[in-house]
Amino acid sequence: MNETVEPRVLLLPGWNGSGASHWQSRWEARYGHRRVEQDDWLWPRRGDWMARLDEVLLEDESPAVLVAHSLGCHLVAAWAAHTQHTARVRAALLVAPADPQRDDAPPNLYNWRPIVRQRLPFASLLVASSNDPWCSLTEAAALAADWGSAWCLLGAHGHINGESGLGDWDAGHALLKSLV
Repeated sequence: MNETVEPRVLLLPGWNGSGASHWQSRWEARYGHRRVEQDDWLWPRRGDWMARLDEVLLEDESPAVLVAHSLGCHLVAAWAAHTQHTARVRAALLVAPADPQRDDAPPNLYNWRPIVRQRLPFASLLVASSNDPWCSLTEAAALAADWGSAWCLLGAHGHINGESGLGDWDAGHALLKSLV
């Protein structure tokens, strides 16, 4: 793989995808980043999502940077623990990982248990919010440590999604650029 080639950016939304006001959707429209579409956003199956990520990464030889939100962060971890294609990924921006092991997690997410906690074989940055309703700050910090990710506490921005009022989230795109 040619390291001088500009990496493609692959957007990995979480459960239910990312709506029009979500920064991932805005980045797709503004920068031309590619969303990895899944067959089932409502009842996500970990193995199916991992296979789809492999398919997209193998479509061409260019390296990739993964930009994951919520359950998409767990996709990155699970995929990296099982694929033979991690060399195709230069880095990952992991934003607001959800906690599918919480007592109040919806049954749609049960097959994402147990959480894969293996260290990622590429550079990564985990961005967390101090008041994320889907993952405690303690759990987010533990995930960052387990995955070997650098850590960025964004402040009180909920689940860092469309409802967080971040708009295009230029500061997040700057974090992405710093990984590349």
